Amino acid sequence: MNTDLKHSQITEKIIGASFEVHSFLGNGFQEVIYQRALAYEMSQKKLDFEREINQHIFYKDLPEPIGTRRADFVVEGKVLVEIKAIKELEDVHLAQALNYLKAYRLEVGLLINFGSKSLTFKRLVLSKNNP
Repeated sequence: MNTDLKHSQITEKIIGASFEVHSFLGNGFQEVIYQRALAYEMSQKKLDFEREINQHIFYKDLPEPIGTRRADFVVEGKVLVEIKAIKELEDVHLAQALNYLKAYRLEVGLLINFGSKSLTFKRLVLSKNNP
C-alpha cells in the first residue's frame, strides 16, 4: 500500500481506470464484469486494493464492529468504490454509498455507474466533523 498517495490522487487513478473500462466494454454488462475489468485496470495503475471483502460496520463510537458488509473495492485502504451497472444513478444510491462510508469509517468514496451510455460517477467525501 502506498501511504504517500493522497485521496485525490487515488480517486483520479480510479476514475481514469473506470473510463478505460467503459471505453472498451460500453454499457450493458452485469456489475461483476465491470468489477473484474476495473480490478485489472487498477492493478495496471499500481493501485493496491481489496475486492469483495467483508468490511466491518461500526456504529457511533463503539470500538467493536456490529457486523460486516461486502464492499466492491477499498483502494489503498482509504477509498471506498461502489460499482453500479444501472440506467442512471438515483439519490438512494448516493445515500447508500454515504452510509457505507460512515459505517466503514472511511472519508472518501466513489460511486461509479457503468450502466449508462456515458460513464457516470460521484465523488463522495464524508467530513469527520460533519457526518
